[in-house]
Amino acid sequence: MSGWEVRLSTSRGVPYFYNTETRESMWDAPPNLTQEQIAALPGAKHYLPGAHGSANGERPAQVRASHLLVKHRGSRRPSSWKEQNITRSKEEAIAMLKEYAAQINGDPEKFAELASKYSDCSSHSHGGDLGFFKPGQMQRPFEEATYALKVGEISDVVDTDSGVHLILRTA
Repeated sequence: MSGWEVRLSTSRGVPYFYNTETRESMWDAPPNLTQEQIAALPGAKHYLPGAHGSANGERPAQVRASHLLVKHRGSRRPSSWKEQNITRSKEEAIAMLKEYAAQINGDPEKFAELASKYSDCSSHSHGGDLGFFKPGQMQRPFEEATYALKVGEISDVVDTDSGVHLILRTA
């Protein structure tokens, strides 16, 4: 598998990918590796508990997700990088998300593209990527929805105090 292994960043406390041959490191998995190859890398089972699936029913210690957030006037902070004052209703926000979901149609690349354009979260600049998080770091409905997804799955509409979300579990 061309020298890749999974290590834990001491400064950020999250896993990263390191190539022992080229000394290259990256936060995201090498694009030429399948999920099965990633799960078989040295360190993967220890640092990417969700990467090998949860066949034994155990909840992974952490997950990684991207999201597309649409805020509404009832959101905790009804403003974003796109709109100073968000006035749409929750129903309108849900309708927008459902339209985005239809366009995404399960495609992670399309998800990132639409999150970059339309998400009301600052993570839009990273295609909606929120990085790794552990239990207790996100609002409860968001956390529960993310942990319930398999890697590569996209949620239905998830409602939190921040607004309504589509969530793509990435690890």
